[in-house]
Amino acid sequence: MSQTATKRYRANFILDTRNYTESIETLIESISEAITSLGATVTKVDNKGSQDFIRVTDRRMPSGVYVNYEIEAGPEIPAQMQEKFRLDKTVNRILVQSI
Repeated sequence: MSQTATKRYRANFILDTRNYTESIETLIESISEAITSLGATVTKVDNKGSQDFIRVTDRRMPSGVYVNYEIEAGPEIPAQMQEKFRLDKTVNRILVQSI
């Protein structure tokens, strides 16, 4: 991939750690590795910690762990990330934005 095709993205993850037994840092690192396996470069990881939802859609999950990733990749990465984490039970929501 050439440098001209590389764009910067911010991926915001809300993680569901209710049934996750390992440390949060392990989960964050595994998500970083999964993003890297798609051909992207993770430049920054920002763990915002657990935050309560303003509007709770599932009463069994009133809060989630927010993690922001800054990524450099080609224009196909948002769709690839959505597909990669679609069935992952530890990822509640994902939003990928161009920055």
